[in-house]
Amino acid sequence: MTAAYFDQFNIVSLITIRTPFLGDFAVSFTNSSLMMLSVITVFWLLFKGERIIPTRWQLIMELIHSVIRTMVRDNLGKEGAKYFPFVLCLFIFIVLLNVFGLFPYVFTPTVHIIVTFGLSLSILIGVTIIGLFNFKTNFMSLFMPGGAPLMLAPFLVLIETISYMSRAISLGVRLAANLSAGHLLFAILSGFTFDMLTNGLALLSIFPMLIMIFITLLEMAVAVIQAYVFCLLTTIYLGDTVALH
Repeated sequence: MTAAYFDQFNIVSLITIRTPFLGDFAVSFTNSSLMMLSVITVFWLLFKGERIIPTRWQLIMELIHSVIRTMVRDNLGKEGAKYFPFVLCLFIFIVLLNVFGLFPYVFTPTVHIIVTFGLSLSILIGVTIIGLFNFKTNFMSLFMPGGAPLMLAPFLVLIETISYMSRAISLGVRLAANLSAGHLLFAILSGFTFDMLTNGLALLSIFPMLIMIFITLLEMAVAVIQAYVFCLLTTIYLGDTVALH
């Protein structure tokens, strides 16, 4: 029974390509790849609104555009406006993956730590490369707080380096853990409710069904909030490429 709750997290190979040139190595197109490709397609369609009098959906996209632009401007200033397209695309990509994952029988790639950690690690590497390109060796001043005693330098550099590298872990784990917990809770409650209905306890099953409705609304909020938090922290980290603190 416990294993059944985790079946929703299984990665299933849909198409596998093997060639003699690759040896034992195979290229697979999985349900996770399918979801990401579907989200990219929907994402492209969402930004095709060009009406002077916008539709309801175009109004939602313009609202998201405004919120993300304000977030980037408040954290990065005018110099950080160049990162706005990246942050906007990142937000919509993650939020669509999260929201689509709430539908039955739809796989959610963002519950896998390898996906979220891959995103966060790529962002951290990008921030480091851009920071080194913009500030050269002065970028290393991030690892040595100003005004600190020289005798504490080795310890502070070690601590700051670990803290800097842990950004990738915390950014990725936070997103995957919150979504995984919500999906597991929903699976457990739905299984419990189904058992009550099949055992003739329809009246008593009303209470867990009401909880499921609340959990569904909560999960929808979490899907959007976690995407926003991920992008907010990404914006803050990008601040190191605009100005050293």
